[in-house]
Amino acid sequence: MGAGVVAVGGSAGYTHLLDPNRTWRNNKRLIALNAWIALLLITSSTVGFDGSMMNGLQSLPQWQDAFNHPGSSMLGLLNAIQNIGALAGLPFTPYLSDGIGRRPAVIFGAGIMTVATVLQTASQSVGMFIGARFLIGFGLTFAANGAAMLVTELAYPPYRAPLTSLYNSLWYSGAIVAAWSTFGTFKINSSWSWRIPSALQGLPSVLQLALLWFGPESPRWLVSKGRDTEALHVLAYYHADGNKEDPLVRFEYEEIKASLELDNAAAATVGWKSLICTPGNRKRLTIIVAIAWFSQWSGNGLASYYLNQVFETIGITDPTIQLLINGILQIWNLAWAVSAAALVERIGRRVLFISSCAGMFLFFTLQTVCSARYAITKSDSAAHAVIAFIFLFYTFYDIAFSPLPVAYTLEILPYSLRAKGFTVLNFVISIALIFNQYVNPVALHNIGWKYYIVYCCWLLFELAFCYIFIIETKGLSLEETAALFDGEDAVDQIHARGRPSGEERSTKEYVSED
Repeated sequence: MGAGVVAVGGSAGYTHLLDPNRTWRNNKRLIALNAWIALLLITSSTVGFDGSMMNGLQSLPQWQDAFNHPGSSMLGLLNAIQNIGALAGLPFTPYLSDGIGRRPAVIFGAGIMTVATVLQTASQSVGMFIGARFLIGFGLTFAANGAAMLVTELAYPPYRAPLTSLYNSLWYSGAIVAAWSTFGTFKINSSWSWRIPSALQGLPSVLQLALLWFGPESPRWLVSKGRDTEALHVLAYYHADGNKEDPLVRFEYEEIKASLELDNAAAATVGWKSLICTPGNRKRLTIIVAIAWFSQWSGNGLASYYLNQVFETIGITDPTIQLLINGILQIWNLAWAVSAAALVERIGRRVLFISSCAGMFLFFTLQTVCSARYAITKSDSAAHAVIAFIFLFYTFYDIAFSPLPVAYTLEILPYSLRAKGFTVLNFVISIALIFNQYVNPVALHNIGWKYYIVYCCWLLFELAFCYIFIIETKGLSLEETAALFDGEDAVDQIHARGRPSGEERSTKEYVSED
């Protein structure tokens, strides 16, 4: 597993090259870089807004009246259509991101979503609403593919893991705005009670469409297109105050070039087959598919899209109470997800994944027990316990499956497979969401709390999988992570080709020096 390349204390190969006086707090260039990254991170907010908005709209009588009180099957379609749209765009996303660049891909997706949210806000029929949501999903898949890769490929090395982890965590920032906007518009006695939240969904896309033209492109993408001078300029400008001879910049630049040479040589003739052509890539693909499915099929889909139906199984039918709990839950989720993203480099990915699965299994089981008790006794204390266990369940979901699916996927993939592998992640997530969004409302309507038992069993499987398969990547650069899947020789070749002239250190020395 390449353990020898991991430094004592988890230090990456670039650690000794960092300027200790250059931090995001006191360096104008890093502040500017992180501002661009923040503009990319809010792509995830659109996804969170959508789920929470649909939760809130189901509690609004005005929305129910406007769309003829949709039944279980129609609710499934209304929720799933966004992911069906995402699925339709997925085959094209890696070619756009690799072909024209990460930044143009985000701008292209943001443009589609801006138009789609206008149509959603102006909807006069359920068909128009469904069509607009399809377009939102279609545009989102391009924006998300480019944004997540651009974050991980632009970030200052010590901040890469927390910032990439923050990408998916900001799902809840959109969820909070949606939850509280639907709560705030609940008393508006017109269609604007649901049109205002629909319009707010487009705000992140409008900001990206207006500003990203002026942002930086991925240095790795620039090198892959032979635009080495531009790549070196981006690295130097943002990572070293414009100094192209800075040791960190030279290390990053040479390592990117060497890594791309190896990746391109390996992938030149196999394309998508490269995802399964080696043991290391097959292991990557297995993990990516698993964590993508787990991220949507751990019981979280019930509260994310059908919280009102969960409440109805425990006797909470007042729309005001439903909307209030939904709003508080999203704030709770954001706090835990952002905290986990900030600590991912200290705690490690493996510990977070295993702890998350164990905690989810415990509290979802307790939620199931209390739901069953309420069904039998109609006890208020059992209903209150269910709410408490929903919050505790999400605490453990948030510490791994909010910050890590995107971050872990991007860091275990070499550059040549990054866009394709990330597309696989999003494809599996979309399939899991579509399945959930069709099955959950029907199952809840027909068998109520008994449906929870399925998730209890599945969570136990997730715990076993993460314990066996998840590999720790804490403290490694994107290029060095290859050693954990492809062996130490892969990293030795990268460092041998990318080492500045005069350097004769071995891989182990390169990554263990502090």
